[in-house]
Amino acid sequence: MIATTVSSGTVVLIGAVFLACAVEMVEALTIVVAVGHTRGWRWALEGVVVALLALGALVGAFGPALIHVPLTWLRLIVGGVLLIFGLQWLRKAVLRATGLKAKHDEDIIYAETVAELNAAPLATSRDQVAFMMAFKGVFLEGLEVVITVLTLGTSAHRLGLASAVAGATVALVAITGVLVAKQLSSVPENAMKTGVGVMLISYGTFWVGEGLSIHWPGNDGFLALLVGIYAITTYGVIVLTRQATRKVAA
Repeated sequence: MIATTVSSGTVVLIGAVFLACAVEMVEALTIVVAVGHTRGWRWALEGVVVALLALGALVGAFGPALIHVPLTWLRLIVGGVLLIFGLQWLRKAVLRATGLKAKHDEDIIYAETVAELNAAPLATSRDQVAFMMAFKGVFLEGLEVVITVLTLGTSAHRLGLASAVAGATVALVAITGVLVAKQLSSVPENAMKTGVGVMLISYGTFWVGEGLSIHWPGNDGFLALLVGIYAITTYGVIVLTRQATRKVAA
């Protein structure tokens, strides 16, 4: 029983970190590829390395500090942050799934980034425009991953595992990008974002409850049930919203 509950919590943690990191890094890859093809790979890769070092420093600086926060307050704060983030991810995913918001199109983002880069003057020596665009693309997309890693990792006392999963996912996306040498426009980003939202809300609900001294049946194993409940609810919301949208259109 103990092994099962630990496994459930670990699976949700790994799944949430992997999906969140994959989605954000696919978006970052689009910008990096655009910079590399348009202004040169030296500045693109330099911006990527500096951004990753900065993100790693944030995890190293704030991760250990969060461990010293009283457990009850940590669970309440972390749970609240995860609920906010999860609801934001789900809101956008539902709007895109129902056609009320345009889906994230990496090809369009790539074209817009290339146009912006072509409009900027070429540098004679160091290309600051290319460096900063690659840096901002990776850093801003990665910042949300850092928050996810810190909150999930510290609350579950598995910061090392969360960091390792994030690092492995970054490497996987980078290797895939090198092999295909283009943006990953065929990745089902909206489905992945829906999964991230469901997992973040599940973890948020669980930790807020823990902070309020609620004893969940099965302990960590209850996370799997929360994921199932929120996944079914989200699917129901998407179906009902689609039906309502069709009626309005008719």
